[in-house]
Amino acid sequence: MKPIAKSSKLANVCYDIRGPVLDKARQMQEEGQKIIQLNIGNIAAFGLEPPDEIVQDMIRNLPAAAGYTDSKGLFAPRKSVVHYCQEKQIHGVTVDDVYLGNGASELIVMALNALLDNGDEVLLPAPDYPLYTAAVALSGGNPVHYICDESSDWFPDIADIKAKITPNTKAIVVINPNNPTGALYPIELLKEIVEIARQHQLIIMADEIYDKTLYDGTVHTSIASLADDVLCLTFNGLSKNYRACGYRAGWMVVSGETRHAKDYITGLNMLASMRLCANTPGQLAIQTALGGYQSIKDLVAPSGRLCRQRDLAYELLSQIPGVSVVKPKAALYMFPRLDPKIYPIEDDQQFAYELLAEEKVLIVQGTGFNWTAPDHFRLVFLPNSDDLKEAVGRIERFLAHYRKRAGR
Repeated sequence: MKPIAKSSKLANVCYDIRGPVLDKARQMQEEGQKIIQLNIGNIAAFGLEPPDEIVQDMIRNLPAAAGYTDSKGLFAPRKSVVHYCQEKQIHGVTVDDVYLGNGASELIVMALNALLDNGDEVLLPAPDYPLYTAAVALSGGNPVHYICDESSDWFPDIADIKAKITPNTKAIVVINPNNPTGALYPIELLKEIVEIARQHQLIIMADEIYDKTLYDGTVHTSIASLADDVLCLTFNGLSKNYRACGYRAGWMVVSGETRHAKDYITGLNMLASMRLCANTPGQLAIQTALGGYQSIKDLVAPSGRLCRQRDLAYELLSQIPGVSVVKPKAALYMFPRLDPKIYPIEDDQQFAYELLAEEKVLIVQGTGFNWTAPDHFRLVFLPNSDDLKEAVGRIERFLAHYRKRAGR
């Protein structure tokens, strides 16, 4: 097959917005071809709906949702976020420390825009969620990726973090639970990261959007609960735990050492005001979601749909020759490795393109998450069990042909 054209730098770090593989998928769908999508965590597309009480509460309040709100958001949902922080042992948070946004993504970009000057550096995990790399670059900063170690359950490599700190380093991003690997970080590791931030006066930016999507009885610890003397920004929202991606309802909490961050917080307030406010219907869902029955617990229980699908995907992938995968403890993804000795892949975007064209299965190549080698891909285990079996069966068939072509 003819190699696909290389995409731009921005397209590479925004895999879900554009790119040759996704363009091909759209073309195939327009032609009426059915594709099994394992590429994006758009939960509602797989029949996982938000809790009914959230939907009904939004409907009841919609007549009063036509006006602008305070630039940081409505008081009641912000107060519910304060209560949630108390449950997570994040101390000292007031309503004024909470910003509501059109999803956590808007707030992540806002936080980086307010922070960075040209040449400033931000430490990001590799693999990462590519929004961070793009947002740092678009804010004039330099993204610097620290390695997460696959042989250690995808935990951040502390030595690598320390080695990459320079006088220009302003912040470190911690994605926990992790997308794309499904890793969940233990308290001891989080404390080490806090100590690094403390020593080098770094801001911690904690992405905790999957903090309730946990398996095997694991428990999530908010890194901000361990860092009263370090400035922390914690991002969360309704998209994943509450299956409400399209509501675009997220929040950012500023906590810890704020005395020396007055100018930065002033910048955050200015940017919040410039976008006027987050969408009001989405804000109206937050209080009900956080205070209501947490149905995510049913989905991640051993008999729950998400847990069963995780187990199935892990089992099926592990049976394919030359494929290894760390079983995720959280989130909706896994990040399988293709043994380079068996699969000598030089261009993993081309690999994903050919898999789509030949087997009608859509994945995201590992380098789309700023992983350095073309030997991984991300798989979303949201499709139902029958579709997962079919999809992994097609991947197995494609890989068998790939091995044959490569003479393996």
